[in-house]
Amino acid sequence: MITLKGEHIYLRALEPEDLEFIHAIENDESIWEISSTQTPYSKYIIKQYLEQAHKDIFEVKQLRLVICNDNHQTLGLIDLFDFDFKNKRSGVGILVKEPADRSKGFGSEALKLLIDYCFTHLDLHQLYCNVSEENEASINLFTKHNFTAVGLKKDWIYFNGSYKNEYLFQLINN
Repeated sequence: MITLKGEHIYLRALEPEDLEFIHAIENDESIWEISSTQTPYSKYIIKQYLEQAHKDIFEVKQLRLVICNDNHQTLGLIDLFDFDFKNKRSGVGILVKEPADRSKGFGSEALKLLIDYCFTHLDLHQLYCNVSEENEASINLFTKHNFTAVGLKKDWIYFNGSYKNEYLFQLINN
């Protein structure tokens, strides 16, 4: 796996040492809404997932990279999912774990690195993401990188007893 290096952060492949970090993220109920998680994950299940993380994106149709700062501190995750090589597209998801690390440009730099990687190395034509109508930070992040809202899915997410709308954003490589 190529290490994708930016000015302040880099993206790297998952390692067995990421078990505790991923366990903490996957079991953080405050982000279950954006991850569509409904139940906690055991360390055993996450360990099995990490053991399979080396598999090729063309085989498993997803790629999860760790966002690290220059001090090698793990900040978050950025994902490609529903990778569709035939149609040359993939979904994108991103999370900076700690609120204190958000709004500092780490997510923006990670997204730029991933976009460049997708369009130059994976030869993708488009990327897409799904963002809750209430998630202004993510809306701003994706629109800053030229993603365009192409639709609003009404009552798409059911969370804590109510329905929420979700935008579909696309970035097409012209």
